[in-house]
Amino acid sequence: MTDIPAPAPPRSDTGGAISDFGIDTTTQSTGEAVRGYVGRLRGGDLGSLPAVLGLTALVLVFWALSDSFLTLDNTANLVAQGAGKMIIAMGLVFVLLLGEIDLSAGTASGVCAAVMAMHYVRSGNLLGGMGSTVFSVFVGGLVVAAVLALLMRIWAGAALSLVAVAIAMSGAAPNPWVEMLLALCVGTAIGVITGFLVSKIGMPSFVVTLALFITWQGVILQFIGQGGVFGIGTQPVLFSVANGNLSVAGSWVLFAVGAGGYAAVVLGEHFTRLGRGLVTAPTPIVLAKVVAVAVLAALATFALTLNRSPNDFVVIQGVPYVVPIVLVLLVVGTYVLNRTRYGRHIYAVGGNAEAARRAGINVSKIRASVFVVCSSVAALGAIVYSSKVGSVDPQAGGLNTLLFAVGAAVIGGTSLFGGRGKVFHAVVGGLVLAVVENGLGLLKQPAAVVNIVTGLVLLLAATVDALSRRRAAVAH
Repeated sequence: MTDIPAPAPPRSDTGGAISDFGIDTTTQSTGEAVRGYVGRLRGGDLGSLPAVLGLTALVLVFWALSDSFLTLDNTANLVAQGAGKMIIAMGLVFVLLLGEIDLSAGTASGVCAAVMAMHYVRSGNLLGGMGSTVFSVFVGGLVVAAVLALLMRIWAGAALSLVAVAIAMSGAAPNPWVEMLLALCVGTAIGVITGFLVSKIGMPSFVVTLALFITWQGVILQFIGQGGVFGIGTQPVLFSVANGNLSVAGSWVLFAVGAGGYAAVVLGEHFTRLGRGLVTAPTPIVLAKVVAVAVLAALATFALTLNRSPNDFVVIQGVPYVVPIVLVLLVVGTYVLNRTRYGRHIYAVGGNAEAARRAGINVSKIRASVFVVCSSVAALGAIVYSSKVGSVDPQAGGLNTLLFAVGAAVIGGTSLFGGRGKVFHAVVGGLVLAVVENGLGLLKQPAAVVNIVTGLVLLLAATVDALSRRRAAVAH
């Protein structure tokens, strides 16, 4: 009787690909992981690498040209100055992942800022601040948004819209936490209206949001008045959002929670996959990543806990409040996109909407919901940038706010064509734009030069995105 030879073990080609279906239970060596990463880069999957390299180059250039650039005071201010647009960019990532665009995100955030500031300066009396006719339209719009959210089964949108109605109708006394909640709720209601027009009516997002961009500009002007300003700098909590700092002890607690949490999640997932025999990155690479994050975070925390005040009689130290705000949004956004069914549905719809529909995904609801997320996060950005300047004027959320926010997401690595992007890309891209604006400002360059350089950086990022997608298409 002839023995039947045992099947040959799976073999890998030069790119590390496995020749059978055992790839999910095959370990990788460090060399194979590195070759696989290089192969992905050659195939057009660049991620945020161009933005990180560009950010590094910009920092080195401005460090060489200006003695003030890498001072502790300027570094802390740089983060605070760019945080508002960076946060708006985080919300825009959700819209861009579907290949859509929200041109109204900037002015929508301005509406949220105007309502928040009006509630404070008018002692909670929005009726007196707006006038009876405008107030009735405002409350009616919130009610309509709640009804539309119920029709689309976006329950959070309905709930927050009704909360805004309750705050507006109650005439609650001024309170910074109530005012920030009101801004968030108004942003959510705006997102519901935008999402309904795009997903249910079927209007192109470019047309809808361009029209709303102009509309919200008019609303801001109506609320504040030509040449008017709502000052919020005298409210300690609202002013401290972008201008305050954690204590030294609080800064190190933030480091411990942030670095420790990152290590626990990354290492926990890594060793869990190893224990189950699933493919994962080599342990040395994972450990190196965790150590690098911890070291960089420790150095940044140490630097920010030093006294950075140029005045000998004033002490300014501690991590700015905007840092944990951005980190929390980054963690939550990353978790939603990577670890939830909702996030997987966003990527599926962005990759191929028809295939997603045939797989049973409610494409219409997903398309509407990303605009709700975008406008809600834009409201948070409005709170931050209004806090930074201590006031809200008719230009709130206008000018270059939207362009810089979209630019931050695209420069960081989010594709304009949908299906590819991360919240982290908005953070990296936001830092790039903040460094450009801050560095050129220190060099006393006029606004014209700042706009030209920023536009060229965005054009370069869009070119890289288009070329990488073309290369990826050829590779497949």
